[in-house]
Amino acid sequence: MAFSNSVITLLSQKRLARIEQFKARPTEVQYLTLKELLNKAAQTEQGQKYGFSSIRTPEQFRERLPIVQYEDIREDVLRVMEGTPNVFWPEKIGWFARSSGTTDAKSKFIPISPTALKKCHFRGGKDAIALFNSNYPGSAAFRGKTLALGGSSEISKTNSHCRYGDLSAILISNTPFWVNQMKTPDASVMLMSNWEEKLEKICETCIREDVRCLAGVPSWLLTLITKVLEKTGKSHLHEVWPNLELFIHGGVSFTPYREQYKRLLPDPKMKYLETYNASEGFFGLQNDPEDSSMLLMLDYGVYYEFMPLGELGKPAPRTLLLEEVEEGVNYALIITTNGGLWRYMIGDTVMFTSLKPYKFKITGRTKFFINAFGEELIIDNAIEALRYACEELKCHVFEFTAAPVFMKEGGKGAHEWLIEFETPPADPEQFAELLDKRLQELNSDYEAKRLLSLERLKLHMARPGLFSDWLKGKGKLGGQNKVPRLWNDRTHIEQLLEMN
Repeated sequence: MAFSNSVITLLSQKRLARIEQFKARPTEVQYLTLKELLNKAAQTEQGQKYGFSSIRTPEQFRERLPIVQYEDIREDVLRVMEGTPNVFWPEKIGWFARSSGTTDAKSKFIPISPTALKKCHFRGGKDAIALFNSNYPGSAAFRGKTLALGGSSEISKTNSHCRYGDLSAILISNTPFWVNQMKTPDASVMLMSNWEEKLEKICETCIREDVRCLAGVPSWLLTLITKVLEKTGKSHLHEVWPNLELFIHGGVSFTPYREQYKRLLPDPKMKYLETYNASEGFFGLQNDPEDSSMLLMLDYGVYYEFMPLGELGKPAPRTLLLEEVEEGVNYALIITTNGGLWRYMIGDTVMFTSLKPYKFKITGRTKFFINAFGEELIIDNAIEALRYACEELKCHVFEFTAAPVFMKEGGKGAHEWLIEFETPPADPEQFAELLDKRLQELNSDYEAKRLLSLERLKLHMARPGLFSDWLKGKGKLGGQNKVPRLWNDRTHIEQLLEMN
């Protein structure tokens, strides 16, 4: 089954008009969203505890409710999983997204309400198609199959009515059958829990399909592409799927992978669309092919606040409303959602690139940074520096992590990098020099500390497959699981160096 462009255009016209409405009146839309969320949940435990029915302004909302992280609500989430109703949200919640945003042994289980599924996650997917078709009305990307690489789902061990899995698996399990007919492989393969077996099965079943669109996390999709090319003996993916036209990606920054994808997908008709769809909600879409920033989606039942990074760790941190943010400033993202999350710190940091309309890029994680010496190195710095060094030396990074080397006996500290290259540099020392130089240019704090307390960064070449082996050992291979790129202690890098 395939959609014609005329059908997509017809179905999309109303949504495109509403997107223009929230772009024109963002503050009003956000105020109404908060009001609706408070009214809906007024009789829940959270609503009673904080007096939702008497909150009239965003200021009152900020004063009454604390900012929380998962650890603060974990026990209540477990009660919801056991069947306790009306804790966070008035709807019965049977699905929980097992968060892959951490490599810790403990998983996070994010409640997915029916409303969040329909009006947030699924609406985001529809809008991606609508916006893409609006930009490329002649595209044939949705006239064939979409290969979406996702995770697995399983029955909860605690009871019979609670199910959990990766967000992608939850979406697959709840997608109407006629939509799944547009995808390949079928749900039985996509929901397989064994990552290696799943890759084999996808190759077996999809190589002869008319795949026109790919969707998934760039790093994991590269693994699938490599296997497909090995199986077929082809040099690039258009020789396997000549009508392939679109890659919808998210989960990690695309910058380190862009050149690799250009090589594996060399046809000039190839297009890319970035999305920001997390377990906690769907937040952003790339609406302009000439601008890699994403449009903040304001009518998905998500109310946004933004915390300046200097407020992190304070007893009563200050947050900003949408109309108070500035361009070029890093903020920790705070969300209130129609899934029952109230002033929840999701862990991502964002920076606005435009305020009319509100467009942003993801700059990192509140936990994924290095600030052992006051250098405040964030993911955005690391990604850009890697891009520069790779461009200069014609090499390609597959995966990486970095951590501090702490000072000993009056000596200087350093940053230690472990990088798995798809195409390694001819001179690793030159790569380290370029990487270090670019980090200093991008981050004045890092530059200052390099003069005082930091030596030049240390670089280790990772053996092929190291990061996959590490994730596999933690039971987190495949799907949406991600390597912690920057870490403020040596927990992860020590394990990886030992395996290397």
